[in-house]
Amino acid sequence: MAPPPLNTLKGLLDNALAEVPPGRTIWVALSGGLDSCLLLALAAALAEPAGRSLRAIHVNHGLQAAAESFEAHSRALCERLNVPLTVTKVAVKTSGKGIEGAARDARYKAFFETIPDGDALWLAQHQTDQAETFLLAALRGSGVRGLAGMPYRRQSQGVTLMRPWLFIARAELETAARVLDLSWCEDPTNSDIALDRNRLRHQVLATLRERWPAADAALASSAAHAGEADTLLTEYAEAELLTLLGENHTLGATALSERSRPRQRLLIRTFCHQHGLPTPPQKRLESVLEQLTAKPDAEVCIEWPGAQARLWRQRLYLLKPYEPLPEWAVDWNGQTALKTPLGPLGWQVAASQQSVSARSQPLRVTWRQGGEVIHLPGRGRRDVKRLLQEADVPPWERERLVVIMQADSCIGVISPPATLLWQAAGVVFTRLTSSA
Repeated sequence: MAPPPLNTLKGLLDNALAEVPPGRTIWVALSGGLDSCLLLALAAALAEPAGRSLRAIHVNHGLQAAAESFEAHSRALCERLNVPLTVTKVAVKTSGKGIEGAARDARYKAFFETIPDGDALWLAQHQTDQAETFLLAALRGSGVRGLAGMPYRRQSQGVTLMRPWLFIARAELETAARVLDLSWCEDPTNSDIALDRNRLRHQVLATLRERWPAADAALASSAAHAGEADTLLTEYAEAELLTLLGENHTLGATALSERSRPRQRLLIRTFCHQHGLPTPPQKRLESVLEQLTAKPDAEVCIEWPGAQARLWRQRLYLLKPYEPLPEWAVDWNGQTALKTPLGPLGWQVAASQQSVSARSQPLRVTWRQGGEVIHLPGRGRRDVKRLLQEADVPPWERERLVVIMQADSCIGVISPPATLLWQAAGVVFTRLTSSA
């Protein structure tokens, strides 16, 4: 009979295995260290009898001389266990994040670029890792979501990330590894207390354990409570956001301003999370909230890395930043597929009842420049600028429209790739078929 630690660990992997849909591959993030080597060894022992597909992925960060030995050890272990291994080499760019954060970002980027949608990635993080994560978040002044640390399970970019041993003490993993006579690599940087996590591990947590032997479990438990509170707050916030949503996934600024400040912060953070946007830093968030009561004709734009907030006509827009538009203008026959810098144009000129002389004029496609006039059916000549105002098209989107010009006349206005806003009298646009 297997020793108790192995029974516990295998039982948790059995549970995790049951959560992965049949036909999907399980990937193990293999660093070469004790935790991930043990995870792969036990996963291999369970996956084969269950007829489940198992693979490993190793990310070589190239940050130290020992990186090649980690890779070699991972290759040898996978060969012995008969588990296919994918190795990816990454370039770590700190970009002001610090080496630990930058390496983590590079590692997860490699995971998501390699692992197919629908598959699962098992990670070997454990209770001590969670305790360290909780302390780091607290020292950064994080809120409930940050204090929740690492979730047992989450979906990201089509991949299911799972941490089967998140509530298992590191000492139990070491005991199990020694029972199996497993070999692993010791990372020489683990003793470098210049790195934040190592300082917590070797100095802060070690001191806490002298007074509170169950410190790791207690901190991990606090993270779990924070995670539960975050889940509950998110459920309430998502329900309330439905009452604030308007067209184009905007939020009503007036209604939002009537909520309490803590509620406003929660709603905006939840909205950003729903739409894959980074949440605003505290100062930026306060700036957004202060602008909720701006005049209706004000054009407010507040930016932070990866996102921006715009306020216009008492609607709050939370968006990804727009890339600057390149200079662009092309001739077009009105029929063939046309690519724009914002994507393929999904329309063609299907018919024209204009005069022969008008139809003979070539078409020119370009960004809206301002001053365009279009002759609308039953409405006569109209300034495109006035039409955009009447249609409540936000100012920052108006310059990103494509106009189809014939001589000096505008015959169509399109929001690429597929939204036809207006077509001139005597001209018929139809959606471009995939075979066109």
